[in-house]
Amino acid sequence: MKNYAIFGDPVEHSKSPQMHNSAFNYLQIDANYKKHHLKDAKKLKNEFLKKYAGANITVPHKEEAFKQADEVIGIANEIQAVNTYINKDGKIIAYNTDAPGFLKAIECFGKLEKVLIIGAGGTAKAIALALKEQNIEITIVNRSDDKLKFFKEKGFITYNWNNFRLDHFDLVVNSTSAGLKDDTYPMNKGQLENIFLNSKYAFDCVYGKETPFLQLAKLEGLKTKDGEDMLLFQGLLAFELFTNTKADNSVVEAMRKGLRGE
Repeated sequence: MKNYAIFGDPVEHSKSPQMHNSAFNYLQIDANYKKHHLKDAKKLKNEFLKKYAGANITVPHKEEAFKQADEVIGIANEIQAVNTYINKDGKIIAYNTDAPGFLKAIECFGKLEKVLIIGAGGTAKAIALALKEQNIEITIVNRSDDKLKFFKEKGFITYNWNNFRLDHFDLVVNSTSAGLKDDTYPMNKGQLENIFLNSKYAFDCVYGKETPFLQLAKLEGLKTKDGEDMLLFQGLLAFELFTNTKADNSVVEAMRKGLRGE
């Protein structure tokens, strides 16, 4: 049996195991996927190579996972953050499936011209670069300036909370974990209300609950979406890498049912 896992801190909320195990069962693949709570990101490579054929990496370890990989494939090199590991003969081959997973998840919003991303971590990097490839204007706002260097170097419009200037946005994305374990907003509530007054859509990368961010967006009349589809589609791409297969729609539905506990 091959073993797979998701590394994160926290990780207890993750629905990735039930999603991947549903697909393994559906295809009758002898494999198991579990949660691996990892506080010290420096131990990631050693823990992974000791136990697993493949893994996903979630917050806050995606950027450290990039540094520890032996080989990084595709857009992940530009993002400088990875969420998928493959153990190939004792070497780590790393990918980022967040970027294409996000694009698939927001197809329902139609054509977008301007997007605001709240947060500046590994997920924000993936989303920003994926949208940039679609010729969409991106603005990043983060609590402080310390994580904005990457985005400035890539030519994105950047602000911290204090110098943020209001604009019109087609889509507002929360890429932070705010609202995952508590009822906090990803930035000041008053600022969010003003942003939503000039926006059409809101997307939260958090899944499995309606966060305060999405609740507020709904109150302001925006069309909203949580991170379930992003998780599903990035997971599907990771599953294809794990199994070296091309998944059809029946596998997608098996993973969705697993994700929803059906």
